[in-house]
Amino acid sequence: MNYYVYILRSQKDGSYYIGHTQDLDSRLERHNQGRVTYTKSKRPWELAYLEKYPDRSSAMAREEEIKKRKSKDFIHCLVRTSRQS
Repeated sequence: MNYYVYILRSQKDGSYYIGHTQDLDSRLERHNQGRVTYTKSKRPWELAYLEKYPDRSSAMAREEEIKKRKSKDFIHCLVRTSRQS
């Protein structure tokens, strides 16, 4: 089964959240229901970016790669590029 690396954008303040999951619809619903402590105060969230991977370890590695950049510009670039496709 596939895994996904996703970037959510807060509709409240424009901030981003990066994560990985196997069930994207369920995970987005959990974020928007306030069932994820870190994202609860910035609801609602929208999907801004998505990458698909064949296994969890690949998805986790990519998530960490994005987070290690610590760059909002890099995230903006990913999001912008995905919207142009």
